[in-house]
Amino acid sequence: MSERVVAVIMAAGSSRRFGEQDKRRALLAEGETLLNASFAHAAEAFTHCRVVLRDTETPAHLGLDEHAPVIGVAHAERGLGTSLAEAFATLAGDPSLADVQAAAILLGDMPAIRADTLRRVQHMADTEHIIRPRHAGRPGHPVLFGRDFWPALTRLDGDSGARQLIHQHPERYQEIDVDDPGILLDIDTPADLQFEIRNTDAQVPY
Repeated sequence: MSERVVAVIMAAGSSRRFGEQDKRRALLAEGETLLNASFAHAAEAFTHCRVVLRDTETPAHLGLDEHAPVIGVAHAERGLGTSLAEAFATLAGDPSLADVQAAAILLGDMPAIRADTLRRVQHMADTEHIIRPRHAGRPGHPVLFGRDFWPALTRLDGDSGARQLIHQHPERYQEIDVDDPGILLDIDTPADLQFEIRNTDAQVPY
């Protein structure tokens, strides 16, 4: 584990494709909520974690560990980019993160990323680069943004996310190959919940 990276777990979206149920509260086979599983796996690999929720929500309502550090955002309905901007404004002003060099952006519906993948990616982090894992030729999550990019992240808006920063800085973008299909597995529908987590270092979707 490294104190140089903060994990930022984005979980303020509306998840319309999942149906009427709040996806974040959906139960996995082990009886844990989807969001808490994603947070717990990140917390095993990162010293610093923050979960981004709407500012009207509480961890308990979502089945999230009561000790999970939360950032509340006020305008999540505008899209992921707006939520990222609000979250990174908070991160940049947090004195407990003054020595952090990079932020790893994860999604609250991706509980199958292996812990060793998270550790490997964070060990690549520095202030100047964007780092992203790749499996079978496809880039996945988390995406690590060096601290040099944080001011630009605070200016995002709408639903485009941070893809534009990657396109604008190809010379500072690096993908690393990992043998981990979990970096590509996000839960969009109830049927996607049918995957197996054998242990934190061997999570295999089926």
